[in-house]
Amino acid sequence: MSLVRWSRSQPSYRTALLAAGATLIALSTAGSPAAHAAQAAPGPVVSAWITTPDRSQLLNPAASTQFQDGGATGQSITVDPNQTFQRMDGFGASLTDSSASLLYDLPQSQRDQVMASLFSPTAGIGISVLRQPIGASDFVDGPHYTYNDLPAGQTDLAQSRFSIAHDEQQILPLLRQALSLNPDLKIMASPWSVPAWMKANGSLVGGRVKDDPAYFRSYALYLLKFVQAYQAAGVPVYALSIQNEPQNRTPDGYPGTDLPVAHQNAVINELGPMLEQAGLGDIQIISYDHNWSEHPDDIADAQRLGVDPEPNYPYDALRASAARWIDGTGYHHYAGDAGAQNALHNAFPDKSIWFTEGSGWHGAGDSFAQYFAETLKWHSRNIHIGASRNWARAVVNWNLVLNSQGGPVNGGCGNNPAGMCTGVVAIDGTAVTRNAEYYTIGHMSRFVKPGAVRVGSNNAGDLENVAFRNPDGSYALVVTNIGGGTQNFTISYAGQNASYSLPPNALATFVWSGGR
Repeated sequence: MSLVRWSRSQPSYRTALLAAGATLIALSTAGSPAAHAAQAAPGPVVSAWITTPDRSQLLNPAASTQFQDGGATGQSITVDPNQTFQRMDGFGASLTDSSASLLYDLPQSQRDQVMASLFSPTAGIGISVLRQPIGASDFVDGPHYTYNDLPAGQTDLAQSRFSIAHDEQQILPLLRQALSLNPDLKIMASPWSVPAWMKANGSLVGGRVKDDPAYFRSYALYLLKFVQAYQAAGVPVYALSIQNEPQNRTPDGYPGTDLPVAHQNAVINELGPMLEQAGLGDIQIISYDHNWSEHPDDIADAQRLGVDPEPNYPYDALRASAARWIDGTGYHHYAGDAGAQNALHNAFPDKSIWFTEGSGWHGAGDSFAQYFAETLKWHSRNIHIGASRNWARAVVNWNLVLNSQGGPVNGGCGNNPAGMCTGVVAIDGTAVTRNAEYYTIGHMSRFVKPGAVRVGSNNAGDLENVAFRNPDGSYALVVTNIGGGTQNFTISYAGQNASYSLPPNALATFVWSGGR
């Protein structure tokens, strides 16, 4: 990731204090007894859960009510099942090397409890997607590595010395445990760097793959062997990108590769047929895997290096010869906004979109209360609701687990004195803290099941939202109040209304059956 290079353009969000006793309430339908008698039968019961920025409510169940005729109050969110959009894969994060190391520092019984709280659909939030680094990222508890590191001067184009032995120690056992907790869990994967001997600069940090068809084919073979090895280890991969952040040309002390469109095209043209021949043709190939718009630092690096900045990378990749093998495009949030996903969808409506990485972050002097409230608001609005409203099939945060100091980390975010990255959960010794990301993911993953379809809903003033129909026919509506005051609003569905009140900067999920 390139978060250390990200000058956070979002304003500093200072949440308003909640009014004493404010809570999510169902407002009763007005009218006389005679008027009520004349109404049609009530519609489905609406169940609700809420998280507030002051942490007084953390994915807590709230009062339920029923859809009724009439009763419209304040802003209105209309859920329209006749408008359908993308089918969802799920929501989650990345079980990085750092995350695995911290989980293994816990006693087994406590580790099992934390894993259940993350992956179990009944005892936890039911995380349904993980994005796994192929080799090292910046978040490693030790030196950087790949699956075929060789002494200087040696090569192995046949990838005969490829091995995932590193992952067999901690990462793969945790992935198998996650799959046992949630059999619907999907695993996607992305490399930060190919082995150094395959690159022109001879380093895992920066540089390009040698511009030689034999090396592009070896790169594809490296990815194929990863998929096969993980499958043999009981962890099937459903989606695969070719390079994490291919326009981060000078990563700050951690693995990365400058992979221009032509190089990605060459690798995918080798990889697509390889996967088919190996009986793995159903694996989704993800292009790009970088920011909503090119980061200014990446543009400046391209100019300094004298290379094409390729500002239209996602579009150029889908117009290249390998597009027939590409299933869609991955995006990160460190520059631009989620509208870029909608624009790409409009240009290539037959290709999918995934939101593949978004990290929490806070300043070095920020209090936990401060960055919890700010992260809850920004992530809810821009990542989970924003990316989903703009065609993302999956929404994936970055580290599943870090400590409260943003580590262990080797480069990247760890080199930024101004602040640090945050995980979904923080583990310090045996102390476990759920960060805001746990709740922003949970408001989605616990209620929006894999295979759900996004349906129509309108943003209403300060109430930004996204709605889904689950495979069982139930509905989930996720709403965040980005304003400074309590908002009264109405959910309209199938000609009936249910009215609620949502405190400032709170996040809520509403669920009802598909009855009526």
